[in-house]
Amino acid sequence: MTLKKSILFIVLILFIDQISKIYIKTHFVIGEELKVLSWFRIYFVENDGMAWGTKLSDFISFISDRTAKLSLTIFRIVAIFGIGYWLYDAVKKQQSPVLIWAIVFIFAGALGNILDSVFYGVLFNDSFGQVASFLPPEGGYDTLLHGKVVDMLYFPIWKGYLPEWLPFYGGQYFTFFEPVFNVADVAISTGFGLLVFFNKKAFSKD
Repeated sequence: MTLKKSILFIVLILFIDQISKIYIKTHFVIGEELKVLSWFRIYFVENDGMAWGTKLSDFISFISDRTAKLSLTIFRIVAIFGIGYWLYDAVKKQQSPVLIWAIVFIFAGALGNILDSVFYGVLFNDSFGQVASFLPPEGGYDTLLHGKVVDMLYFPIWKGYLPEWLPFYGGQYFTFFEPVFNVADVAISTGFGLLVFFNKKAFSKD
């Protein structure tokens, strides 16, 4: 795959990701839900941290949530440059198409979520009890680099109580699949999935 083609696919993924997020942000209130199918819903939440809503401050107790958020955003920005160079190098050396596709998906997904973290705080007002506006006159809900990632894809395929005989979780109410995510998360997961399941092809020297 050429670098030009790689960039084209990255732009396409970013476009779908950002359009879906902007639409949700400007048409839904936090916690609002639209049932599409019994196992698929559009459910608007905002993620202030990492995967599954985990925050850096959950692990490093002596830093504030805002410092943790800023540190995470800066780390993501640095990481995206590293992934970008990895993609450039892989294309230049004509490495495995599987590897290049994986990097394309990971890069596009990571960049999609970075855009939220960097800019959404100043581009939108908050979504609590109201539908957010783009570039509101009173300003955004936070400062640059403190934006929240918009999530909306929810697949509660099964809900119910687990069997009592299960260790630790027996008898508890359980939802599969519980996380709410976005198009960028799907892209990142796809990229990592390619690396895991097609590892030999991705890193083949042929």
